[in-house]
Amino acid sequence: MGEATGHLSDLSGDAQAFVRLQDVTKIFGETVAVQSVNLAIERTEIFALLGSSGCGKSTLLRMLAGFEPVTSGQIFLDGEDITDLAPYARPVNMMFQSYALFPHMSVEANVAFGLKQEKVPSSEIHERVYEALELVQMSPFAKRRPHQLSGGQQQRVALARSLVKRPKLLLLDEPMSALDKQIRHTTQIELVRLLEQLGVTCFMVTHDQEEAMTMANRVAVMTEGQIRQIGTPQEVYAYPNSRFVAGFIGSTNLFEGVISVDQPGHIKIESEDLPRAFYVDHGVSEPLGMAVSVSLRPEQIRVARVAPAQEHNWAHGMVSHLAWMGSYALYQIRLDSGKTIEASVPSQVLATRELPGIDDEVYVSWGNDSVTVLSS
Repeated sequence: MGEATGHLSDLSGDAQAFVRLQDVTKIFGETVAVQSVNLAIERTEIFALLGSSGCGKSTLLRMLAGFEPVTSGQIFLDGEDITDLAPYARPVNMMFQSYALFPHMSVEANVAFGLKQEKVPSSEIHERVYEALELVQMSPFAKRRPHQLSGGQQQRVALARSLVKRPKLLLLDEPMSALDKQIRHTTQIELVRLLEQLGVTCFMVTHDQEEAMTMANRVAVMTEGQIRQIGTPQEVYAYPNSRFVAGFIGSTNLFEGVISVDQPGHIKIESEDLPRAFYVDHGVSEPLGMAVSVSLRPEQIRVARVAPAQEHNWAHGMVSHLAWMGSYALYQIRLDSGKTIEASVPSQVLATRELPGIDDEVYVSWGNDSVTVLSS
C-alpha cells in the first residue's frame, strides 16, 4: 500500500532527488515495520520524519544508515544505489540521541576517532578535526572531557564528529531529546543555522512536533509503517489530509458531519454538535450527503460574551476550564450539545477586554475559511 498524498506535496519520488527511497519495506517476522515508503529529499534540505514510538521511523533511519537491511525496495544517494552497501561504505553519518561520546577521551580525540579508524594520515586528521571544531565553535574546548561540557556543547561535539568525515547525508536520531527543555529551542535554531551554513543534507527522526516544525524544511508524518503526509511545516499544519494528521500535528477540534449543501462558492456541513451548519467558503471533492470530519484549530476560534452578528459558524456554551499559558489563554468550552472544544486567546486580546472566566456563558465563532474538511 502506498502513502496518501498531502496538500501541495508529491510523494512519488523524483529520480533526480539527492536522496531517494523507492518502495522501501522492512519486515520483522510477521510484523511489517515499514511499508512501501517512497521519499525524495533534495540536496541541502533538512527533512524531518515525525511520528510516535513504534511507527517505523527509527527503522527507516537505520536502513538509511545501513544498520538494518532492507527487505525490499531501493535507497539511492546522489545517484548511487546504496541499498546493499555496508554502513562504513556509505557516505552517511549518524548523530545518535545520546551523542555516544567516549567519556575517557578529550573532545579532540572524540572527533578524531572515526578518521583514525579509517587510517587517515595524522596530519590530515589534525587539520580536519580543528576545522570541524571551528565550525561548531568548540575549538577552545578541544582538551576537555565530555563530562566537563554542557548538554548543548556535547551536542556540538557529536555534530563535529559526524561532520568531520564529510558525509553526503547526515542522520539525526531525536537530536534534542537529551537537552533540557529550557535550552532546547535555542539549540534547535542554532543547529539549523549551522547545517544551512555548511550546506549539509540532513534527515532527522523525532517524536517531538515542535522540534520537527522548528527545524525542518519539510516534514513527513508517519504511522503504522506508512507515511501519511509530506509538506512544509505550514502546509501540514494548515492542510492536514486526514483525521490522523490533523490530530497528531498540534491541537485541533474534530467534528463529525455530513455535507448538506454543495455550491460552487461554498459548502455546508451539518453536525450534531452544532445548532447550525458549518459554512465553508471552498469546495470539496466529496459528494453531497457524504460523512466527513471537520478540523478546527483552537487559535481560529473567537470567544465572546455576546452572540456574534454572523449567521453561520458559531455556537453557545460554558467555560469548563481555563489555563493561562503566558502568551495565550487556553479555554475548554462545553457546548450546548455536550461536546467540549478548546479555544486559544492571544495575550494581546486578553489585554484589551475582560474575557469570560470559568462557568461563564460564552459564544464561540470562527471564519468561513477557518476549517479543514477531511474524508479519511
